[in-house]
Order: sequence, then C-alpha cells, then structure tokens
Amino acid sequence: MKNNSNDYVIRVLDSPLDVGAADWNALLAAQSPGAALNPFMRHEYLAALHQSGSATPETGWTPRFVTLWQGAALAAACPLYLKEHSYGEYVFDWAWANAYQQHGLDYYPKALVAVPFTPVPGARLLARTAAERTLLLKALVAWCKAEKLSSLHLLFANDDDVSACEESGLMLRSTVQFHWQNVAPTLAASRASLPPEGAHFALGRPGGETFPTGYRDFDDFLMSLSQEKRKKIRQERRKVLDAGITFRWSLGADISRADWDFFYRCYERTYYEHGNAPYLSRDFFQRMADSMPENWLLFVAEHTLNGKRQPVATSLIAVSAHSAWAGGINDPQNGLTAYGRYWGALARVDCLHFEACYYQPLQWCMEHGYQHFEGGAQGEHKMARALLPVKTTSAHWLAHPAFADAIERFLSREGAGIDSYMSDLERRSPFRQAATDKTA
Repeated sequence: MKNNSNDYVIRVLDSPLDVGAADWNALLAAQSPGAALNPFMRHEYLAALHQSGSATPETGWTPRFVTLWQGAALAAACPLYLKEHSYGEYVFDWAWANAYQQHGLDYYPKALVAVPFTPVPGARLLARTAAERTLLLKALVAWCKAEKLSSLHLLFANDDDVSACEESGLMLRSTVQFHWQNVAPTLAASRASLPPEGAHFALGRPGGETFPTGYRDFDDFLMSLSQEKRKKIRQERRKVLDAGITFRWSLGADISRADWDFFYRCYERTYYEHGNAPYLSRDFFQRMADSMPENWLLFVAEHTLNGKRQPVATSLIAVSAHSAWAGGINDPQNGLTAYGRYWGALARVDCLHFEACYYQPLQWCMEHGYQHFEGGAQGEHKMARALLPVKTTSAHWLAHPAFADAIERFLSREGAGIDSYMSDLERRSPFRQAATDKTA
C-alpha cells in the first residue's frame, strides 16, 4: 500500500522476523519515556512467541505486522494478529462474538494489535511522530476494511496510542488492573488513569506527607499499611515460613538451565490442573533465556526437611533491564518495573502463592531500587497486598454500523460501571488513613 504524503509505503508482513530487530527496537526506544524499559514489545520477545510456536496460525494467532516506511527508514510499526478466537487477550469480547453469531454474522477472524498472552500496558503503535502514528492507524483501519474483517482491537495501549485512537474515532474501553509503587500514595491519586511508562511517583498519604524515595525495607512498607492489612500479611508470611519454606532468587544469566526446567514443570502442571494447556512452550522460555536473560527474575521456593532442600514452587518475574536506564539503578526516578507473570507449584502450602507472587517480588523491588510492580490482569485480592487499582485502556473499531452503535452504547454503560467500581475501591484503601494508626 502506498501513501502519497511524503512518499510513505505501508507493508503488511507475515512474520515479526520480516522486520529487522535493530529497526524495530530503535523505533520502540523512540516512544514516550520509559517505553524501552518494557520488555514485551521488544523484537526478541515477539519473535520468540512466533519461533517457539506459541503465537502462530496453528494456535489461532496469524501474524500480519503492519509497517510504515519512508524510503529505507522504518517510520511506524505495530504487531497485528488475525485471531480465530479470543483466548489469551484479557480484554473480553466473547459476548460480542456471540451476538454476531446469533445474527448469522462472522466475528472471526478479527484483527488484534496486542502482545499475545501478555496483559501489560505499553506502546502498541510505534511511530517516530504523532502524525506517523495517526497514518499507521488509518492504514490499519483501511487494511481491515479491504480484508473484510469484522473488527480491529488495540489492547492495553499507552496514552499516545489512546489519543491517536480517540482522534480517529475508535471506541475506548476501560479495564482495571492492580499495580504497586515503591512509595505510599493515596489511592485517589492513583485511580484516574494508568501512569506513563517509566513514570515515578512521589505522592503522599492523606495529610500531605510525601515519600520522595522508596521504602527502606519490607517492615517500612508494612508500616505504611493499615493495622488490619499489616497483621494479615505478617500472618500469611509466617504460615509459609512455619511450613519450612524458604526462597532463593536468580536474575538473568544466573538462572540455571535446571531452574528453567523446574520452572516449566511447575508452570505446565499448574495450567493442566486448571484444565488448560499452557499458552507458552518450553522453547519460548529457552529463547528468553538465550536472547533476553537480563529481563527475567526467578524465585524458587524450597522445602527443607531433615536438612535437605527440595524445590516445590516457582515464580517468574519479568523486569526492566538495569542497563536500559541511563540514570543509574540508585536514581529514584528510574522508573524500573517488575512484572508478575508466571507461577507454578508441585505442592500445596497455605499462602505460598501470595509469598511467591507478591511478597518476595515486592521485597526484591525494595532492595534493588525498582519503582513499580505490575500484578497482571484482574485480581481485586491484590489490593490487600497494597497493589492499587489503575485503569487500562483498549480501543475498538467495528465494520458493521449497527453493531458498532450497539457496542458504543454498551461501552458507555460499562464505563459508568467501571467508574463506580473504582470509586468503591477508593473507599477501601489498604494504606493508613490516619497518623495515629501506628499499631504493629
């Protein structure tokens, strides 16, 4: 597809491998501050999903990467997939698909701009300028029309993407995630929208007290919480310790092949216990170990019995690489983020999931200067662990005018419900609401 403005050429590619890794990653680094710290839009990550067989036509993810070129320069690009189902997305449109079917219409295949199986907000429409981002979005809609697709969906977008989508007439939809930050904010200050990638928070509790630096340690973090939440977390951690469970962690190249194998054994078993096959293959994680080792942190839970330690569970966390932040690891503005991703266990221990997936990663973040921890999709129970609600945004275009009108009205009602839900969560802040609440 050619665009006469400034001699742009739009190419729709059949694989992420058809885009040069250096060109893609350079475009990612040119996005809003902090975008390069997010590992999930890196070329290596997207390529590994394809090469490992995890996101391919055989699994219902047919890649059609859309790129905008000006001469030999990559001006804009996005990961696009033709989907034959709605699994692995975390923004649910099953009801929309059912409505299409009931009216004798095909909802699938649809077009999806997203990172497969990864509900992490970030840049989706990579572009050098806002004008080129808008041009890329127009090309996406035009291509969907030409291919006679039912719809286009852009998931977990950042602010730049949302602005482009809103200006182009796409419908916006909000969902709620729960994120932690290495300061003690008021919940009201966090609730309005998703923070920019790489953003640092220096917010305060009610009364104006601010925390320009992170928590000193886990006890300091606990003292920022209400007495009830503080007591509950201590009880949960004590249960794990009393069960004879201890943890060790490894970062990057220090994660051994044996640990990767054990992690996958736990990950795979946990999926099957819930009646599903795992989305990601062992080969995918091997490619992560080979191409992006600096972005992975592994916690291994070990049970000690008769002086012998036996691994029983793991939690795999994605992290911003230290080297991606020029200001240094000790800079309180570094914006470094850890992302709760995968977990699995071979034994049932009370509260082990909370310890492996929340308390150990949070403690690690405090000790290593990380400012944020994203707990993944959904999960209101995360608020009790001081992960606060934030809105995430997706954008949607539907070809059928009547369905587009109906869904727009539905999204208006749903949006009002989300606002009410956020207001309800605001009244349940896990943080101390008064300076007198200092009971241990």
